[in-house]
Amino acid sequence: MATGALDGEVPAAVVRGQRILDLLDKAIDLQGPLVRKNIARARQRNPDATPAQVIRNLERMYLIALAGTGAAVGGAAAAPGVGTGVALALSAGEALSSLELSTLFALSIAVVHEVPIDEIERRRTIVMGIMLGGGGSSTIAKVAERTGQHWGRQVVAKVPVETLRQINRILGRNFVTKYGTKQGIIVLGRAAPFGIGAVIGGGANAAIAALTVGAARRAFGPPPKSWPWLTRSTPPTSESSPD
Repeated sequence: MATGALDGEVPAAVVRGQRILDLLDKAIDLQGPLVRKNIARARQRNPDATPAQVIRNLERMYLIALAGTGAAVGGAAAAPGVGTGVALALSAGEALSSLELSTLFALSIAVVHEVPIDEIERRRTIVMGIMLGGGGSSTIAKVAERTGQHWGRQVVAKVPVETLRQINRILGRNFVTKYGTKQGIIVLGRAAPFGIGAVIGGGANAAIAALTVGAARRAFGPPPKSWPWLTRSTPPTSESSPD
């Protein structure tokens, strides 16, 4: 139990929940500035790639990176001679890496779809909404009082920031429950006997990545037909978009 200045003891679950949200904000802060570089990497082999082609490359890069990270840490954590405490510490560190990879992927897809990510509340909505899948999209549509497909374009770019704050308060509670539980199971699974941990780690992360990719497709819908900034080497974020 943690102690609060005004209300005495704060439940441990509240403290853990805040830590998860702090990790989310840390991932957003770290990965936000890397979005354009990530998109440039997805276009590296074909500078003339269409938005649809770039999105496919971003999906492939994300799937490979997340599955590979899970397998590597799972194998290391389950190696002979590695104690349970070290194994759990390795897996917990990888959980942050997984969150960062998912954050970078979600924000990159948003930029390809010309959705602004200049404001922190918009970034939070995008990341949590995609990672929560169907539950996230339902919450966003309900609070924003908007119906229709592809909330990433219909809501994030158009509703007031105050509405996004309301959405994010609810998404945050759901995110703590779902993400914390899911990662807890995966972390324990990676401490399984050598070999099994790698399979669990890689397989679990691959499954998470596939769900995230599907959620992003539903959130934003079909990609733009062409780039609106044909003279630029990489699509800009909203901060550097021309007026």
